[in-house]
Amino acid sequence: MRIGILQTGHSPDEVRDDLGDYGQMFTRLLDGHGYDFTIYSVVDNEFPDGPEAADGWLITGSKHGAYEDHDWIEPLEDLIRAIRDADRPLVGVCFGHQIIAQALGGKVEKFDGGWAVGRQVYDMNGDKIALNAWHQDQVTELPEGARVFASNDFCENAGLMIGDRIMTIQPHPEFTAKMIDALIKYRGRGNISEDILSGAQDGLTQATDAEAFANQMAAILNKGNK
Repeated sequence: MRIGILQTGHSPDEVRDDLGDYGQMFTRLLDGHGYDFTIYSVVDNEFPDGPEAADGWLITGSKHGAYEDHDWIEPLEDLIRAIRDADRPLVGVCFGHQIIAQALGGKVEKFDGGWAVGRQVYDMNGDKIALNAWHQDQVTELPEGARVFASNDFCENAGLMIGDRIMTIQPHPEFTAKMIDALIKYRGRGNISEDILSGAQDGLTQATDAEAFANQMAAILNKGNK
């Protein structure tokens, strides 16, 4: 089964050789599910021919905002709608969560309440799940037909299902503690308050439920086989 990864940003230069780029983080997260992967760096205007290029699709995180004026945003939104119309499964993470919502009629904004950094706990379909986060932007208006399946007090619309083949999530199951530590060092300092960064570092030793959520992602992507 072929999974197309739409890479919408790059990891910090300082750690890319060690931790990989965003697309590679997802190939590691989903290793063992029997997938073959093709990574398209859409942030660099590298796009697939269309939704039929893969059985299922995944959109990564990014330092960019979904509402920003970049020349690759509009074609990515067109591709998202084409994937939906072709009934191919689609998973979006952080920026991916936001751009899917925006492309399908929702709204994304910079959140007045500030940043979520590091391990966060979400109510997810009646259970508690912990995942690492790194975001200020949030989905503030849902696209038509979307159902919220994950939320917490800070992020009301943290996880969305749109139909039964599109799933989006605001936190980062692909981000390890080592990656959060690197983001704090290379992108957080000077941009995010030290109180938030210090709290995130204190939580780096606590476990997350990334592997369990990867299985939920795979359950959606596997619908490309059906």
